[in-house]
Amino acid sequence: MKKPRVVVLRTAGTNCDCETQYAFERADAEAERIHVNRIVEKPSLLDGFQCMVIPGGFSYGDDLGAGRILANELVHSLRESLARFLEDGKLILGVCNGFQVLVKARLLPNIPDAGSDGKQWRSAEPQATLAFNDSNRFEDRWVYLKAASDKCVFVKRGEDMYLPIAHAEGRFVCRDEAAFKHLVENDQVVFRYVGPDGKPAGYPWNPNGSTDAIAGVCDPTGRVFGLMPHPERHVEPTQHPRWTRDGLAPEGEGLRVFKNAVAYLRGNF
Repeated sequence: MKKPRVVVLRTAGTNCDCETQYAFERADAEAERIHVNRIVEKPSLLDGFQCMVIPGGFSYGDDLGAGRILANELVHSLRESLARFLEDGKLILGVCNGFQVLVKARLLPNIPDAGSDGKQWRSAEPQATLAFNDSNRFEDRWVYLKAASDKCVFVKRGEDMYLPIAHAEGRFVCRDEAAFKHLVENDQVVFRYVGPDGKPAGYPWNPNGSTDAIAGVCDPTGRVFGLMPHPERHVEPTQHPRWTRDGLAPEGEGLRVFKNAVAYLRGNF
């Protein structure tokens, strides 16, 4: 196929759209930044893309909660277009505020509700949330991540990463124990925060107090992925905070997220 086409949604308060576009272009995709109002006016625009990304920032100022307004806009204005997008086997990525949007829109974790056929794209009730950090403050630091899933197409098990985080509401919490158990057993936990030695660790390595140190999850198909750390902020080796001391790597570790997505799209479209 030609280069996979990626749409990077932006709106008032989005501030990582340019970095996300650059990351996909470095991964050999064709990426375009489009304001969500253009998609709402003409939903068929989505048909020309194979991947949709909701980047980081503070959409609509997080005035009613992180990601909530944009999530409501997607649900009420683009429900049918998003359902078709997913049915066609396309990809959706949400980073930081984008992850919050996907959770508030109930596209993640999208655990099948009891009695459903398992094909719905939005559960009847919230299954998880991203709450305020346990530290009760904005956390801005680099974290170690352990890849924990074989299901997610954006990440391969063993692709542990070192990425920056910058958020105040990143504590992943499931609705109840049953939802958490299903999430783990269904291989939907993609990343966990760990210490420098790769082992479980508390604060500050788990910067927000997430349940089971969860840093990112996917839906049951593995094609919808959300994470709080910013892979687009570590695609160049000089973005590593210790590159002058540790040496220059061939590429930034976060670039693998975008390369994996592009490889999947090339193999399926």
